[in-house]
Amino acid sequence: MKRATVIRHLGFEDLGNLTEILKQKKYAVSYVEAGQDCLAAIDPLAPDLIVILGGLISAYDEQNYPFIIDEMSLLERRLAADLPTLGICLGAQLMARSLGAKVYPGDEKEIGWSKLELNPIGMHSSLAHLAAEQTSVLQWHGDTFDLPAGSILLASTTKYQNQAFSWGKRGLALQFHPEVTASGVERWFISHACEIDQIPDVMVTKLRQDTKDYAARLEIQSAKFWQAWLASL
Repeated sequence: MKRATVIRHLGFEDLGNLTEILKQKKYAVSYVEAGQDCLAAIDPLAPDLIVILGGLISAYDEQNYPFIIDEMSLLERRLAADLPTLGICLGAQLMARSLGAKVYPGDEKEIGWSKLELNPIGMHSSLAHLAAEQTSVLQWHGDTFDLPAGSILLASTTKYQNQAFSWGKRGLALQFHPEVTASGVERWFISHACEIDQIPDVMVTKLRQDTKDYAARLEIQSAKFWQAWLASL
């Protein structure tokens, strides 16, 4: 079987709907828990796929979370070798930073369901399955990043320009969350309660209703997206 190593920063932010797709593709998945397991022990070149998931911390806060240094080192070597690498939200920000781009707070937090705006290159990639006319996607972030030199921008939203970029032939960074499921995201509403309460125009009731309206469709389209992306590696 192929091996997928997944770095997780929060217990409730896992592979979600990507889990079954990796199983179908004969990947053996192993989670590595940031802040608990030794990230420096991961051989950056060994796994067939490395996935860096989301989290509440900032990609530039190694002073408080020193394991970020090990994640950056891993990504630098992995991306230099152009090996299959996927970053979601915080993972995308860590990819951008490891490629020399700046990561910083955005003008406002982007939380909730929205449409992706794919550019022509994005429309000719596996992300076409997540285009605005196909589905909405979940956003949940306050930081953003500059586009790394040598990378290719694939998608934007009205609030954040850099929503997805590719690196080489096998690196993909996604600011948004295509992996979420309707049942799984309910845990986000609980775990992010303090953050939600601090944003006047974000309410759990609205997030829950939008999830009811959009999550099932996202799962269908995400399955197509994951299948297409994995097939391209």
